[in-house]
Parts: sequence; structure tokens; C-alpha cells
Amino acid sequence: MKKLKERTFYILTSVILAVLAAGIVAVCFIPDREVVVISLGKSYSPVYNGNRAEKKVALMFNVYEGAEIVEEICGVLRANGATATFFIGGCWAEDNGETLVKILENGNEIGSHGYFHKDHSKLDENGNREEMVSTADLIKRLTGVEVKLFAPPSGAFSDKTLKVAESLGYKTVLWSKDTVDWRDKNEKTVYNRATKNIAGGDFVLMHPKEHTLAALDGILKYYASIGLRAVTVSECLK
Repeated sequence: MKKLKERTFYILTSVILAVLAAGIVAVCFIPDREVVVISLGKSYSPVYNGNRAEKKVALMFNVYEGAEIVEEICGVLRANGATATFFIGGCWAEDNGETLVKILENGNEIGSHGYFHKDHSKLDENGNREEMVSTADLIKRLTGVEVKLFAPPSGAFSDKTLKVAESLGYKTVLWSKDTVDWRDKNEKTVYNRATKNIAGGDFVLMHPKEHTLAALDGILKYYASIGLRAVTVSECLK
């Protein structure tokens, strides 16, 4: 019995010493704690609104169509002393370089909305990068402007999307209010969704639609009446 106990003690002691030795070796080969954190991956986040402490809101127009309407929207914005951010689809921009220039000439901002309106949540890192870089390169070639903002089509993204965007120096932008104007083709509905409970820092999502254009002047006048300024996304983030 005594020999059995001694043998059991020996085995347990050996196991414990082996585990401790392995732990010491592992710690010795880790340069510092930060490297461990990086190796486990970094947390990336999109932005859904701007500075809540400021009396500013940002209208976001996602554009894959409607050059004429886009230019009319620019006119309404200018008449109201307002600006906005236009997130541009690359395949649309190919044929509408003049409209991009007009957007900028009116003091507005341009961001990327991908090239082919793909579901970025289903793309790998290379796929995400290709969509972003091809659009940014095209916008720069057409306007000379460096893209700093990316709005994923349909708001679909993954950690890979966020990681690639940040590596390229882009902020990934979503919204806090959605007019759903691509589906609900009604001027009053768009107006109500863009104004109900509106607050400083809100990002309001829109598209270049006839009914949205019709509602825009009233929306901007309402903002002004309650002391809100419509500015670009970048201005709203300050």
C-alpha cells in the first residue's frame, strides 16, 4: 500500500511539474502582452452617427442611379445652405464623372459605396479590398479626391469588411435613420422618416429618387426651423 501511494505521488508530481514547465516556456517566448492581443485579432466598429453634442445632421445618399436627380438634389441642398455626403457606386461612376464633379463643386462630400453593390458580409478580405480599392481609384481618377468613407451596400458587412476598410484608412459608415425611400415611394413617408425624432448627430439614409427629391426641401427647412444644420458625414463626425 505504501509503495502504491509513493508511486501515485510521484506520477502526480511529475505531471504538475511538466505543466508548469510548459507554461514557463510559453511565457518566455511571448515578447509582450500587446503582441498576444494583436494575434487574437482587433475589434473594428462602424459609425452609426456623428457628434451628438452638436446641432448637426448628415444626409447620406447612396448612388447607383439617377444622375439628373443627383444634380437636382445638389441644387436643393445649395439653395438651403446645406451639404450632404454621396456614397458612390463604382460601376455607376464610370459613366457619370461629370456628375461627381458637380457634387463636389457644390460643397458636398463623396464616399465609396463599393463597385458592384455586392454583399460585403459574404466577401473574403480580397473581395472586400477589390470592391473598395477599385471604387476609390476610380473616384480619384475622375475627381482627384481621396476617399475616406465607405458605406457597405445594404448595410451588410463582416469583421473582414471592417478590417480591410480600416487598413485602407476608411471609416465604415452606416446610419441612425433610414427613409427606406428605395421601397416606399411616397414623398410624405420620406419626409416623416427623415424628420421624426431627429437629433444632433443623426445620419439619415436616402437615395436619388423622385419622391425623395420632392421631400428634400421641406426636410431641410424643418431641420433649420429646429436649429439643425445639414452637413457632410465628416463634418458631423467632428
